[in-house]
Amino acid sequence: MKKLLLGTFIFFLVSLIMLVLVLSSIGVETNRFNNFISNKIYQSNNNINLQLNTIKFKINLRNFSMFLETTNSELKYRNVEIPVKNIKVFSDIKSLLSIEPKIKKIDIDLEKVDINQLKLISRTFKPSNLNSFINNKIYDGTLDLKLQIFLDENNEINNFILKGKATNLNTKLTKIIYLKNTNFSFFSDKSDILIQKFSGKGNFFEISEGDLKIKLSEDIQIESNFKSKIKYNVKSAELLSFLKDFNYLENLNFFDGNLNNNLKLSLDKTYKIKDYNLKSSGDVFNSTIKFSDKFPKNILKNELKVLSLKNSKLEANYSLKNNSIFLSGKYSLNNKNFLDFNLANSFNKNLLNLKLNFDYDDIINFNYINFKKPKDIKANIELDFEKNKENIIVNKIKIIENKNLIEINKLMLKKNKIQSFKNLKIKTYDKNKINNDFIINYGEKIVIKGLKFDSTKLFKNLENRKSDYLFSNINKEIEIDFIDILIPFSEKLKSFKLIGKIKNGKFIKISSKGDFGNENFLDISMKQDKESKKRYLEIYSDLPRPLLSEYKFFKSLIGGKLLFTTIIDKNNSISNLKIENFKIVKAPGVVKLLSLADLGGLADLAAGDGLSFDILEIKMIKQDDILKLDEILAIGPSISVLMEGYQNKNHISLRGTLVPAKTLNKLISKIPLIGDIVIPKEAGEGIFGISFKMKGPPENIKTTINPIRTITPRFIQKILEKNKNSN
Repeated sequence: MKKLLLGTFIFFLVSLIMLVLVLSSIGVETNRFNNFISNKIYQSNNNINLQLNTIKFKINLRNFSMFLETTNSELKYRNVEIPVKNIKVFSDIKSLLSIEPKIKKIDIDLEKVDINQLKLISRTFKPSNLNSFINNKIYDGTLDLKLQIFLDENNEINNFILKGKATNLNTKLTKIIYLKNTNFSFFSDKSDILIQKFSGKGNFFEISEGDLKIKLSEDIQIESNFKSKIKYNVKSAELLSFLKDFNYLENLNFFDGNLNNNLKLSLDKTYKIKDYNLKSSGDVFNSTIKFSDKFPKNILKNELKVLSLKNSKLEANYSLKNNSIFLSGKYSLNNKNFLDFNLANSFNKNLLNLKLNFDYDDIINFNYINFKKPKDIKANIELDFEKNKENIIVNKIKIIENKNLIEINKLMLKKNKIQSFKNLKIKTYDKNKINNDFIINYGEKIVIKGLKFDSTKLFKNLENRKSDYLFSNINKEIEIDFIDILIPFSEKLKSFKLIGKIKNGKFIKISSKGDFGNENFLDISMKQDKESKKRYLEIYSDLPRPLLSEYKFFKSLIGGKLLFTTIIDKNNSISNLKIENFKIVKAPGVVKLLSLADLGGLADLAAGDGLSFDILEIKMIKQDDILKLDEILAIGPSISVLMEGYQNKNHISLRGTLVPAKTLNKLISKIPLIGDIVIPKEAGEGIFGISFKMKGPPENIKTTINPIRTITPRFIQKILEKNKNSN
């Protein structure tokens, strides 16, 4: 009996083992579940039509689960046939023997899906732009897919898992930007999509070690990390045209760098972007920006044509509300030396905040204060400003070069007009001697005070009309107090004090005095008529030459007293300049006129002690950029000149008459005491004088000269008037 029981047990054990081996390897064929499985899959999506072949019942020894397996089945999605490698249906024995089997999981292993097949079945994919991307942007590649469907106790689909990999996808992101040989693996269920090991090559970039996580809920959350190598060089007109759609990128000529990137994206139910954040950091090996619109020369000597970066670190953060860029490394302007720089830039739709610190070794000019930084000497420049729509707040501009310092704080501008500033500090040296040391404070009044101010090039730059617009919002009383002012021709003006009033950026009231030394003074006054708004300016100087330094003719002027009066009405002015008792020495233009007129020893006089003049008077009208010279009259013991003409920034035109005093006196002595002024024929033999014309651009004036035997009554009348006034 024992042997029988033992034999029976062994038989069943062997049979069970054999059954397990068969079920775990070959399986047992059955058709019982064909319709049930097909119906369940159809219920999950009525666009899926699954026709099963013979099913085999098997056991998975790993987890001791039961499953049904079939191969070579027919699967169609929207009537597009999809190759199926294998299908497994997992359940338990008790359930499989019941009338209504309960399925825990269905595994579908697909053959490689060609991208063209994916395009045919992607019509119902959401979002619609995903469908558009698949059909219009992807043109090559294959997908390996495995689908797992999980069912609950009621055989309803509870979840699914789709996983696989994409191989050699080729996409065209835009008309000219593509991504080739793209590979990645992916995993997806009803709440998450995960893409890993993403890599691909574009026409100027390469992406590697990429991952992407999409969380599907009421809001769609996307997060991605990837590395990018960018090597961009403008060679294609099409690529250049594409970059013009992005601010400033149209100027990007070359970029070579490696970046680590992190992207976070939030979408609503309609797939509209709610929020995003892109962080990039890495190395910029080389980068070049070429500016099509050249930056104009201002305090910098040369136009900015090319900006280059190398060996620089980049950190960028872009989001829906705020953006920031941090850069540090080496930069070069116009292919010159590479120098250190640091940049921190944060910005959004309305606000820009820029902090920049950099070394600069080219020429810097501040002509108003006669400061010039020479080439190849490094200066450090610090810039900190904010821009909000039309408002600009310059928190700091600071230039340091050796002992030289120029610093402005809290400068506020609106529509490129100065509104206010806190202070301006200037301390500069010329040939190791201080030439500027003063501070400007902007409070209830504008107060300018200091030890020294270098004005040697000030008058040359006062004609710059751009400053009128820049300061047009300034309305303040002003006080100026300088111990020393450097002026042209090595002169000095001491104890200069000024009180005044500025309205709309222009002086309307001035009262000032300065001391040249040796009982020589400078007085300036201005007042404005309340009704007409005309401004009346008067300048008296015991030393005329420093005030006239920018006019070539007056560089050879010695002595004299100057009185300048002008009436200023908006953009027009009527002026009168009078200089008395002065000499002109070493005046080549005057010498040439005299020599050609063959007027004897006057040329020698000009080369020696100079030509003396009793008076010079110039009447002029300034209208916009045209200076009309109504009359220029110079009277001296040796020679007298009368001329008229006009001048603008491109052209000079003068004509006049020059007569030796000897000839003129002879003529005047013959004029009747009563009656019209008539030039008698008996005035004498030979040449009375010369007439001349001077025309051309300022740098190339041409002079023509003609001897004359008669002199106009107007010339003689002017001489008589001046002599009468002198007496």
